[in-house]
Amino acid sequence: MAKRKQGPDSDDEDWEPEVGSQSKRNCRENLISPFRKPLTPLTNTPFCADGNVHEDFIRKILSKPFKVPIQNYTGPLGLRALGLKRAGVRKALHDPFEDGALVLYEPPAISAHELIKADKEKLPVHVVVDPVLTKVLRPHQREGVKFLWDCVTGRRIENSYGCIMADEMGLGKTLQCIALMWTLLKQSPDFKPEIDKVIVVSPSSLVRNWYNEVAKWLGGRVQPVAIDGGSKDEIDRKLENFISQHGIRVPTPILIISYETFRLHTEVLHKGKVGLVICDEGHRLKNSDNQTYQALNSMNAQRRVLISGTPIQNDLLEYFSLVHFVNSGILGTAQEFKKRFEIPILKGRDADASDKDRAAGEEKLQQLISIVNRCLIRRTSDILSKYLPVKIEQVVCCNLTPLQKELYKLFLKQSKPVESLQTGKITVSSLSSITSLKKLCNHPALIYEKCLAGEEGFDGAMDLFPQNYSTKAVEPQLSGKMLVLDYILAMTRTTTSDKVVLVSNYTQTLDLFEKLCRTRRYLYVRLDGTMSIKKRAKVVERFNTPSSPEFIFMLSSKAGGCGLNLIGANRLVMFDPDWNPANDEQAMARVWRDGQKKTCFIYRLLSTGTIEEKILQRQAHKKALSSCVVDEEQDVERHFSLGELRELFSLNENTVSDTHDRFRCRRCINNRQVRPPPDDSDCTSDLSNWQHCSDKRGLKDPVLQASWDAAVSFVFHQRSHEDQRGLV
Repeated sequence: MAKRKQGPDSDDEDWEPEVGSQSKRNCRENLISPFRKPLTPLTNTPFCADGNVHEDFIRKILSKPFKVPIQNYTGPLGLRALGLKRAGVRKALHDPFEDGALVLYEPPAISAHELIKADKEKLPVHVVVDPVLTKVLRPHQREGVKFLWDCVTGRRIENSYGCIMADEMGLGKTLQCIALMWTLLKQSPDFKPEIDKVIVVSPSSLVRNWYNEVAKWLGGRVQPVAIDGGSKDEIDRKLENFISQHGIRVPTPILIISYETFRLHTEVLHKGKVGLVICDEGHRLKNSDNQTYQALNSMNAQRRVLISGTPIQNDLLEYFSLVHFVNSGILGTAQEFKKRFEIPILKGRDADASDKDRAAGEEKLQQLISIVNRCLIRRTSDILSKYLPVKIEQVVCCNLTPLQKELYKLFLKQSKPVESLQTGKITVSSLSSITSLKKLCNHPALIYEKCLAGEEGFDGAMDLFPQNYSTKAVEPQLSGKMLVLDYILAMTRTTTSDKVVLVSNYTQTLDLFEKLCRTRRYLYVRLDGTMSIKKRAKVVERFNTPSSPEFIFMLSSKAGGCGLNLIGANRLVMFDPDWNPANDEQAMARVWRDGQKKTCFIYRLLSTGTIEEKILQRQAHKKALSSCVVDEEQDVERHFSLGELRELFSLNENTVSDTHDRFRCRRCINNRQVRPPPDDSDCTSDLSNWQHCSDKRGLKDPVLQASWDAAVSFVFHQRSHEDQRGLV
């Protein structure tokens, strides 16, 4: 501190600080920091920095490259940023050299000299499947995705952009198609999406399943639009929003819709262009004259994929319709196909064909296969033996009860359609008679109303029923198949922890199953045509939960036999056969699918010597044709002549299996297999696909052994994967 001198005449120059004692002065000096610098005197002249120093500093900043201010960040720099363009050579969306990468397209190699001259903006790039999908694809599925991509991009057949995915059930056709459409939506050799929109058309029961599968494999990468209900105006609005989208980035590029909804709203869907159409369960398009086929065929979509595990169901003309839908013109017109391929092939397949006809038919068959195989991929379920447990498929022939036999013979004696059928004319009455006999084989209760009304063929049938008979109770002892089913369910319930799927073509038979379950106190769920689409998914999900208490899943093959995954059960009973083998195969494949952990047992129940065995034999005839054309099998048995197919209305009471007798099994003596096939090559010549015959002594399944004495007369089962593992 300083203190001025006191006095009126004091001047600034005269003042001086007050000085105390020497000790105080020394103390003050010690408190001053040695690092303290004197303040710069203030002046009115502004400070100017050196210009060269400033320029050097700015030049140093600008010489450094730009870096994202996030540590260890290696992602793209603003793919969606406006006004920015990537510099340098284009590259694939995913690394083609990564371990396990699935490369669908590899650009041709060019030299360094050519690279200098080439336009960097036009060089093709690799097309690589998203690693998220690649890591879950099995080897056969990787092959399938490559095949599909080659077909829809026109690299297999010039100017043709369609194909048929004909893998058997359970091989992952849905996953392969999801990998295909996700790749097409995101990349191409031209460094841009190949397509902008995809429509998936499926049966109504599978719309929600497709939606869930896309969400399962792609997560939140894409948001599909699934239309499985709603008012007409609401559906039209959704379809208009979808079809009007265009550009590189479409918000909702995938539409999942049912065949019925597509047919009813074709006017809206035909307004725009779609990059790819996928038709699940594509055998619905086997008739080129129906409205659904015409609606889809008129769609402005060049790329088409048809999914069907059973491309041939009845005849070759249906097969032509499917091939013509995906690649129009490669087989000519329908008339040309029939003259060139169908007539010679079927003539050569007849059991009474001459050697010349057989040779001509075989030549035409090979020509057809060589053409179609360029756009059709087919793998059998043998591949699944590496991933799924053993499957044992058995045909169980059940004796008719005395009541059924008498009703059956009475109907054959009285019904007039038999005479018209034997003359080669099939009328509406003939078809009605077939249905009546099939229901009688299931249970007499199904034709009780006709007997009560005394309809044609059942006059006097009421005298055969027991006194005080009532349809309120199921009474399984009146039906051979119902008796065997009762034993199978009881043995399964008491000796195992397995669940059972019961399949029938008739809802009336499902009603009988319900009565039986209530009588035995089995918990069950039922899926038929009356159940809504949304509820189906919840019912299936609940049944597949291991902790769910339901023991039986009742399924109508007409309403839900396709695409459902019922791995919660490992035993399936096919109660009655269908004329179309594809329907039965679809239904029987519900339990032997990805995720199944237990050995699967498939029981196909047939009434011995009845029309049901004739149906099975007709199935074998159709499957033999499919095996030759689709699976390219050789030396398939020619089981029937055209005359033998008319033998529908007959009852063979003196046999344990009419099918076994007609197929002329060469391994059995007195209906017992006495020698195994010497090798797998012999298996295709005996009993078609059904290889092992058993009586009670040779039966391996304890569940069936318990019901043998009741009604089972004969069992033969298909050569399945357990043969390859040495389990039979």
